[in-house]
Amino acid sequence: MLKLINTKILLAILAALTAIGGAVAYQRHEAEKAAAAAAKAAAILEQQRRDAEEQRKQDEAFRQRVEQNKKRHNSAAAKEGKTWKTYLP
Repeated sequence: MLKLINTKILLAILAALTAIGGAVAYQRHEAEKAAAAAAKAAAILEQQRRDAEEQRKQDEAFRQRVEQNKKRHNSAAAKEGKTWKTYLP
């Protein structure tokens, strides 16, 4: 009878240890998944930051080209107003 009780206690202890081990393994697995997700999110954010920086540089270069074109094309238009006023046929 005592041997049967000791066996049942031993089985209960083993079941508890198995449950605890399973919970620890599950928690470790979830922590690894969370770390992987965080690393992926960080990589995505870094890529987006680089893309935004590149887009900003392209926009700035475009604005500069537009300003240069404005200056180049407007200089001729500013002088045309005088030519037709002084033109005598």
